[in-house]
Amino acid sequence: MARTGYTLPVFAVAAAKAALIYLCEKMDSLATVEIDLLPDIAEISIPQVAILDTHSALAITISEPGDNLDLTRNTPIWAWVRLSPRQSQALILEAGEGLGKTSSGEAAIYNYARRLFDANLLPLIPTDKTVTVSIILPEGRQLAQRTSNEAFGVLEGLSLLGTSGISQPLSAADYLEEFRLQLQQKVKTCSNLVFCIGSNGMQVAQRLNIPETAIVQTGNWIGAMLVEAGLYQASSVLLLGYHGKLIKLAGGIFNTSSHLADGKLETMSAAVVASGGDLETVKTVLASKTADAAQKKLLELGFSELVFTHLATKISQKSQVYVQKYANYNLKVGTILCDRQGAIISQDSLASELISHFQ
Repeated sequence: MARTGYTLPVFAVAAAKAALIYLCEKMDSLATVEIDLLPDIAEISIPQVAILDTHSALAITISEPGDNLDLTRNTPIWAWVRLSPRQSQALILEAGEGLGKTSSGEAAIYNYARRLFDANLLPLIPTDKTVTVSIILPEGRQLAQRTSNEAFGVLEGLSLLGTSGISQPLSAADYLEEFRLQLQQKVKTCSNLVFCIGSNGMQVAQRLNIPETAIVQTGNWIGAMLVEAGLYQASSVLLLGYHGKLIKLAGGIFNTSSHLADGKLETMSAAVVASGGDLETVKTVLASKTADAAQKKLLELGFSELVFTHLATKISQKSQVYVQKYANYNLKVGTILCDRQGAIISQDSLASELISHFQ
């Protein structure tokens, strides 16, 4: 039988509570803390806790999600807690290194996690003090690169997300089902959809005044979601986002998870050849460590516009063929490619027409 565990917010709150108790009660040791999960109760192990000075302490927990396929397993979570004279708020939550931020710069600590912090920390805070908690995930920035966080607007790290403290084992199919249901609802009122890939895609969508009612989340399942759009007879889909993800589609890779396939540099190299580039340019692309580095090299060589316009066109063409094959439906697909900063690199000829639906 699959074991349940606890979600990342629980371990963050446990570390913060341990540090606060240690600081306020001047304890000699603290092995565990009890966390109110609203409504359940959990006892969380505290491997390390220390006083830093008279006004601050640091505690560490280790993530244990049970048998869930969760990349945060065994991830250390640090909570740096500081006491100061009472301000307007009794509890201030901050994003330290490795905890992500939203596109507006706020700590990626969502509703349930904030409720957990309030329930477990507010009763312990002296009436004349404010507690500031910085959550630090030393491995968070690195782990975030293996997630779809950027697709949901979370930058520079992991998020404290969820609606429950209990981590139930979920399959990839469960997450895909959520995206499918979202698409099915949105296509009822908006037949022209926009798939935003990465937070940079969201930035571009905002600049283009694309309404939230048209935007659909896909994670790495771009192919499956394109087919879903075809099955529910959407009029069009505009693919909008980071080139390092979307160019995989030009190579026929429709699940963009790096765990399954890559081929970005090889696909870019084929586009160099198709755009008239020579062997030395191909070698330059293949020698690049990342798609970003390759794009910058092509920009220096004066080939970026040609190559990425070709790629945008190829992405749209391949996507239309993919939907026709698996949904037997003629779906209009346009593509806009941007870099990590949200600057548009290129787009295909259909993209302008699809954008006009929202102007």
